[in-house]
Amino acid sequence: MASPLLANIYMHRFIKAFRTYGLDRRYGAVLVTYADDFVVLCRHGAGEVVETTRRWMASIGLVLNEHKTRVCNARCESFDFLSYTFGPMYSPRTGGRYNGAQPSKMAVACIRETIRQQLRPGNQAPWEEVARDLNRAVRGWAAYFCYGSVAKARHSVALHLYSTVRRFLRRRHKVAGSGYRQFPIQDVFGKLGVLSPASCRRRIPAHVFT
Repeated sequence: MASPLLANIYMHRFIKAFRTYGLDRRYGAVLVTYADDFVVLCRHGAGEVVETTRRWMASIGLVLNEHKTRVCNARCESFDFLSYTFGPMYSPRTGGRYNGAQPSKMAVACIRETIRQQLRPGNQAPWEEVARDLNRAVRGWAAYFCYGSVAKARHSVALHLYSTVRRFLRRRHKVAGSGYRQFPIQDVFGKLGVLSPASCRRRIPAHVFT
């Protein structure tokens, strides 16, 4: 429990210095922080802000993670923050480009791995328990990734979930073949009680609008 507390203490000092020395006014900068992760959005002078930040961190005994630290033009390049990818995207309907956010590739890979682990061949739990644990994981993931362009990621996870559930049930019930006929998608996401992330209602956090 000490690590998050220390992170908040140090980040508070950084946030105070950021405002006291006017980086927001000088560079048109906005500082976004969460625990010990942060992003600085600048209208200009991003390289100078990085160097200033590096000096400040060194003065309080901290070092920036150079593997995660970089300067990019968010109008042309994407970057990841808090498991989201921010940057230029393209509308599948119009083909037009816009700046947006979507679940990162790592975030999609993590929920896919969670699904695989819960539906591992050695899982002998009753189906009701299996479905309950799956739904808890899927509901939590969908609740967090409710901002920005989420439809594509949710659809991808839903297809992976159905495929993995079908294989799990085919093994459990010793069904020959692919199992499509015995366990169709409408039954898996219907009477078998599995929650599809593609059907989760999007709930945008209130702070997004404040």
